[in-house]
Amino acid sequence: MQPFAAAARSHPDVSGFRLLSVGVDALLLRLELIAQARRSLDLQYYIFHGDESGRLITEALSKAAARGVRVRILVDDGESVAGDEQLFALAGQENVAIRVFNPWRYRGHNVVLRGLEFAFSRGRLDYRMHNKLFVADGAIALIGGRNIGDQYFQVDPQSQFADEDVFATGPVVAALAATFGQFWDSPLAVPAQALLSARRAAAAQLARRRTLPQKAASAGFNYQERLAAGEPLAGLLAERTPLEWAGAEVACDDPDKGRRIAAGERVGGLLFAPVAREIRATRSELTMVTPYLVPTAEELRLLEERRAQQRRVRILTTSLEANKDPLAQAGYMHYRVALLESGVELFEIRARPDSRRGSGESTRLTRSGNYSLHAKLLVFDHSGVLVGSMNYDQRSRRLNTEVGLIIHSAELAAETARRFEAMTQPQSAYAVTLQDAGPGKRPRLTWTTQVDGRPVSTHTEPARSAWQRLEVHLLSLLRFDREL
Repeated sequence: MQPFAAAARSHPDVSGFRLLSVGVDALLLRLELIAQARRSLDLQYYIFHGDESGRLITEALSKAAARGVRVRILVDDGESVAGDEQLFALAGQENVAIRVFNPWRYRGHNVVLRGLEFAFSRGRLDYRMHNKLFVADGAIALIGGRNIGDQYFQVDPQSQFADEDVFATGPVVAALAATFGQFWDSPLAVPAQALLSARRAAAAQLARRRTLPQKAASAGFNYQERLAAGEPLAGLLAERTPLEWAGAEVACDDPDKGRRIAAGERVGGLLFAPVAREIRATRSELTMVTPYLVPTAEELRLLEERRAQQRRVRILTTSLEANKDPLAQAGYMHYRVALLESGVELFEIRARPDSRRGSGESTRLTRSGNYSLHAKLLVFDHSGVLVGSMNYDQRSRRLNTEVGLIIHSAELAAETARRFEAMTQPQSAYAVTLQDAGPGKRPRLTWTTQVDGRPVSTHTEPARSAWQRLEVHLLSLLRFDREL
């Protein structure tokens, strides 16, 4: 990491950044940084799946530890699935420490048993660590929306997420590393070895030895060839993809946020405070990408106030047909009309975009499987951007811890805005608008897109099936917004 450390010394008051929109590049860069690390690797993730990408990263971490690199891994326990325990096979290896944030007592994957424990311990288990952070040698950090898993790196032919990371070097890395240390030292971070019985440890070893499913080949790329070529890290080192040097601010919740909320404390001083400050300071335009849009009353008011001040507000979120979380979609449905009536421009990503521009997908995956949204981005005017783990929803505000970077860079703001423009083209997204239905009638929602070069409009919400549409409508009657 010496070239980056030297570059940082030549820019003492700012940090260097590069956005990573292509999923495969984000996976390769992690593997390359692990291979290049010499002193330490700190990983903090909400999800660390045991699929192909997860096992590739696990093996790379094992090799790094074997050559003397200190490896610390902090994972949440909220959405672990069968096979994810392969990571815990590293727990007994020298130079490796793994901790689990706010773990379930039941360590299996039976959904009924997990559901029963949640029902009796909801006050504790509903509180989750949603952070995503990777720090190598204290000199380089990757932060954004990506978990560890094939969907997030866009190598699963059946399901891909549009997502975003930012590569960072310079003074901001120390601030990000400090947030990792705060969570690592939290009483909620339990050593994995304290949770593993001999049987579970054996299962972890077995899961780790399974043959990789080779989804990467199906996705249209050979990661071994790419790794041998050293890309994308080589491009960064050679400055073929130069860094953008700018000032930045770390915005992060603390690990004790859940207790503070339970005690009735206001949490405005945590991550959301600097984000809200930047939103209020916009003078011309606010652009947002959020897969889940279930705002609190304060968050909705922030957007409505911007419109009242004649600021342009544009939002890209997930359509019903692209959404795999029916509860989140049911919550979002309650806010569309209010947002549109205030003048917000609203777009919903399609499950099968006609265009690859801005998608982050490989050519082979362009019309394969289900495409959805996972990036969390805000662009403030044309001068700054937020990249992080925070959705614009009530769960991120009240029930999750989150982390993000506010980067004061006109270039990165413009780059993010260009991606937004590409992803909201009629070939890739639905433009959602209100149509007057006549005197005394509620306005009708209209979805407009383009299919095979022809404009298409409908008043029926696009969905994978009539059953999906009915399911979400019924769930919308329950109003679980505070959980979403």
